[in-house]
Amino acid sequence: DRDGNIEIYTMNSDGTNQNRLTDNPALDSHPFWSPDGSKITFYSDRDGNEEIYVMNADGSNVVRLTDNATSDRFPAWSPDGNQIAFDSDREGVFAIFIMDADGSNQHRITFNATADIVPCWSPDGSLIVFTSERDGNNEIYVMEPDGSNQTRLTNSPAADGNARWLSVREKN
Repeated sequence: DRDGNIEIYTMNSDGTNQNRLTDNPALDSHPFWSPDGSKITFYSDRDGNEEIYVMNADGSNVVRLTDNATSDRFPAWSPDGNQIAFDSDREGVFAIFIMDADGSNQHRITFNATADIVPCWSPDGSLIVFTSERDGNNEIYVMEPDGSNQTRLTNSPAADGNARWLSVREKN
């Protein structure tokens, strides 16, 4: 929000070489790198409501992947780069959806009466962690990519959410 508007930037790990990738009056938020580093998915309200977009890593070739009258948010790449999980309230309540990386084959994988939001794939692609309100407040859940075997991981009177996986890389 350094220019009065939320945009997407990249920079080196030491803070140098800051590069603005998006530049429009709309909100551009929650960037997520593709596994091969060639693309970035994000959500934006540049077309009137929150939709999922993808662009090249240098900010070029921005393509809208979703087109709905409601909010599509928090995109997350699968580890193989073939799919993107996201949350959407297109069916009256926020639920987790998955689509192919080109935006095709969009389908809902959670069907709860309260919000399921902010998905993130495990490093091996076998699970998706997400936040759900089904127990009265935000708790962290995990499930298989087809939506099966939903399991609560936290149980706190305070809200838990926005979980991410730690990816441990081998040292050579």
